[in-house]
Amino acid sequence: MRLPIQRGSLTLRFAGFAIALVQIGLTPEIVRAEEPLSYNEHIRPILVENCFSCHGADSASRKADLRLDRRDDAIEYGAIIAGDPDSTVLLDRIYSEDPEEVMPPPEIKKTLSAQQKALLTQWIKQGAEYEPHWSFIPPTRVPVPKVKKQDWVRNPIDSFILSKLEAEGLLPAAETDRRTLARRLSYDLTGLPPEPAIVEAFVLDPHADAYERLVDSFLSKLEWGEHRARHWLDYARYADTHGIHFDNFREIWTYRQWVINAFNRNMPFDQFTILQLAGDLVTDHGPGATPDQILDNKIATGFNRCNMTTNEGGIIDEEYIVLYARDRTETTAQVFMGLTAGCAVCHDHKFDPLSQKEFYELSAFFNNTTQRAKDGNVYNTPPVLAVPLAQDRTRFRKIQKELPVARAALATRKKNAKTEFHTWVQSLTEDQVLAVRPQETPLVDIAFSEGEGNKTKASFLGKQTTIPLSDSTSWLPGPSGMPAALVNGKALELSSAGDFEHDQPFTISCWVKLPKEDGNKNFSIASRMDESNAHRGWDLWVEDRRVGMHLIHKWPEDALKVVAKKQLKPDVWTLVTLSYNGSGNPGGIKIYYDGVVQQKPKVANNKFKKNTTRTETASFVIGSRTKGSPAKNLGLTNVSIWGRALTQNEVERIAKADLLIDIVKLPKDERLQAANRLYDWWLMAFDKPFQAAKARENTLVAEESAIKNRGTIAHVMQEKPDMAKAFVLDRGEYDKRLDEVAPGTPAALPAYPETLPKNRLGLAQWLLLQDHPLTSRVTVNRFWQEVFGTGLVRTSGDFGITGELPSNQELLDWLAVEFRESGWDVQHLFRLFVTSAAYRQAATATPAKLLKDRENRLLSRGPRFRMDAEMIRDTALAASGLLVQKIGGPSVKPYQPDGVWKAVAMPQSDTKKYAASTGADLYRRSMYWFWKRSAPPTSMDILDAPSREVCTVRRDRTNTPLQALVTLNDPQFVEASRALADDALFLGGSNDDQRIDYITNRLLSRPLTEAEKPVVKNSLADLTTWYKEHPDDAQAVISVGQSQPRHEDAVTLASWTMLTNQLMNLDEVLSK
Repeated sequence: MRLPIQRGSLTLRFAGFAIALVQIGLTPEIVRAEEPLSYNEHIRPILVENCFSCHGADSASRKADLRLDRRDDAIEYGAIIAGDPDSTVLLDRIYSEDPEEVMPPPEIKKTLSAQQKALLTQWIKQGAEYEPHWSFIPPTRVPVPKVKKQDWVRNPIDSFILSKLEAEGLLPAAETDRRTLARRLSYDLTGLPPEPAIVEAFVLDPHADAYERLVDSFLSKLEWGEHRARHWLDYARYADTHGIHFDNFREIWTYRQWVINAFNRNMPFDQFTILQLAGDLVTDHGPGATPDQILDNKIATGFNRCNMTTNEGGIIDEEYIVLYARDRTETTAQVFMGLTAGCAVCHDHKFDPLSQKEFYELSAFFNNTTQRAKDGNVYNTPPVLAVPLAQDRTRFRKIQKELPVARAALATRKKNAKTEFHTWVQSLTEDQVLAVRPQETPLVDIAFSEGEGNKTKASFLGKQTTIPLSDSTSWLPGPSGMPAALVNGKALELSSAGDFEHDQPFTISCWVKLPKEDGNKNFSIASRMDESNAHRGWDLWVEDRRVGMHLIHKWPEDALKVVAKKQLKPDVWTLVTLSYNGSGNPGGIKIYYDGVVQQKPKVANNKFKKNTTRTETASFVIGSRTKGSPAKNLGLTNVSIWGRALTQNEVERIAKADLLIDIVKLPKDERLQAANRLYDWWLMAFDKPFQAAKARENTLVAEESAIKNRGTIAHVMQEKPDMAKAFVLDRGEYDKRLDEVAPGTPAALPAYPETLPKNRLGLAQWLLLQDHPLTSRVTVNRFWQEVFGTGLVRTSGDFGITGELPSNQELLDWLAVEFRESGWDVQHLFRLFVTSAAYRQAATATPAKLLKDRENRLLSRGPRFRMDAEMIRDTALAASGLLVQKIGGPSVKPYQPDGVWKAVAMPQSDTKKYAASTGADLYRRSMYWFWKRSAPPTSMDILDAPSREVCTVRRDRTNTPLQALVTLNDPQFVEASRALADDALFLGGSNDDQRIDYITNRLLSRPLTEAEKPVVKNSLADLTTWYKEHPDDAQAVISVGQSQPRHEDAVTLASWTMLTNQLMNLDEVLSK
């Protein structure tokens, strides 16, 4: 097929081409003599920017059915005639001045420059050869270039750097001074400033290997692992909250601890990858693997549990399961492959060779977890593992083995004791049953068991009587076949019963059966409540089949309401018991079903004022309140009231005795069937072998629980037994399924070996194949970014077609192969980085370098850039001596302005109120700061830290006035300034010059120059004058923070504090 278009003049086109070449400094003769143009370097960027969005991989957005991203398609279509620019319609279109024909069309607001048109023309003339995208070609160990200035080279990195510099006519910078080098190295390897003594020792060390030994000393510090982990937590989107809806606490810090430990052990990166993606699926743990190592392997899978989750009411579970799998797919693709896979959720990727079908094949690897859609707003959303303290782990593992044995013994005894139970039931007497119940007489006892007539037996403090029932009351079979009442509205009314003050304990118990249908949703079983007087009184209440209690002085502003969470089963007899201890607190109300206490009932109102006298004139009513809230078709029998709060054991005994009293009235041959529901209770109450076995189980469970409570948990991945089905989703909509897909990988990348399992473990192993073109490149590039500020590929999260080309691809490929062949040795890679001459250069820029290498992409000088948020705060803490260098542990909460959490929190959130830590936890490294996704730590947020809502592989780096307000005014920085000033006054020397040098040696790793000192001393004099005139301000400055100063002269300490604060805000301090 050919494009129907009138072609222009070849002569005119080449005239324009020649003009364009002159404009860019090239004559036609020079171009013809040059090497052929590179599609990846010269042509693809033009097509990506201007053409592929309409003529690329995405069939849904493709115009005119033309693909320009594949050579065969472009030539077959007739858009390109290789070697013949004059016949190439593509060129006609880009050179056209007709708005109806020119490409790109005017409406997309893109225009090719003369240089771009010239390059396309020359490329077509040269044969229009395409190349695979550079990052999809496996890296090879390219030869190390030969350079002129060989004496500058310290390792192969330098040869690659110098080759580029020499090609640009640039020379490397001289090596920086030792103080600057030691400071730079300390920050890059530990994230902290070096101790002045370490710097001095290095400066004075005459040995040739002084620097290499300094490198090794920093690599051996535990702070190395913390610093590397801090970067990784951005990639893993680690945070301490769920992120959506309530944004409640999630106890996942054990994953952070695992990452720190992995880097400190220098775990090979291939193992680091496999364990995070599939540690739960690893079965070959290697020789000598300990149980703790196997546990750690599972903790590593927290990488894929760091995604945001929700418990929002009304969500559709299936939709969020899809969203969670999508997040894991996008994160894995970006972290390990540098691909923007999320662009293929709704359609084929517009630029990269990743179809929508391939996205869902990747997503299928993450579609099989047992994690549920709703997080429950709890810290331990399953699947989780108990992580005991180190000293408890041996015993914990033994308990895990002993518990199944103890439970098997229980099951065996339960099976074998049936004959003894039957004998007991058939020999049971009424006196034996009465001995089971609490021995005191109830205040009120109403039978509701006559089965006929309109009266029921009752006793008041043991005095027997009969009470008339309403005409609406009838009869039905009771819990054990004996009669019971069927209540419809008010069944009876007593003037004197149930009269309790708010501080008087009592218990009410009764058997109830709710109807399946034709019943009221909300009603009162029993009450003494004056509805005409603001509902003053109390009642035993049913609300949507849940039992509750009201205790009211004035509704709703002076009242207490508690409702069980569990619903009663309809058409089933249940012994309902409510006990109240007279405290006026929600915790003083206990609700029982069949003798079992209902845990954590809902507190619907907690406004009861305990200093009021709650009296009412209402009668005690069964079946309704005085005037309303009637029961309908409610089964009821055995209503009892005690004048105290019965214990849980007593309530359980009542439940069984009420059943037994009915059972003993039956003929012996009919008792067994009615008594079977009491078998479990009989075992616990009367069978000594079962009691002993149960006691053993209880001991083990209690010990296990105590160990769990002392320890923590880990959020882990867990596969379902059977692989869940996965589908292509139309436009990414969870409920618009298209073709079913199996787990798979993109066709543009290495084939998935048949020997690998189709699960997350297989995916991790596929990522690490020797011919995989991305994993080692992407990882090396990100590590390079951590040290040099910008990756060799600037777009570290996009190695696809729209990503930036490498500034030095030969170096990137050499490092990628070196990393893989070193056994994925992370410390080996960083040692190469920091021992290179390129790294050791001074950061000074010359005019020539600013002209040709303004952003230092060629490494014509040493790396110098503003530090990340955590490093800035940690510098203040470390320099001041406040930093608590404890490794690992739960997150902490340093100083933060009031109200930040509350402003974004829902009322029920457990992260609504920020309660700052105290003591040592205020001064931990910033990586341990509690990270709430909807409101990240304020100072970290202002200093460009991410929210961790999604994977972040490259932070923004800005310098704003608001950041200066943080470092000048945040209590942490003011306190750190005061602590450092305090140390300077006590330890820094006997004069101001020595004290100033003490401060700058801690902040800058150097003393001030003779030109700098007068400026600083003048500032100190001004500050001293100010604070002498404003002593209250001086006292306020030195009172900031929880730590206590030693220096007692407020004016002196405040002056030095503010001087230190000024120095702490120098650009040189805030940059590494």
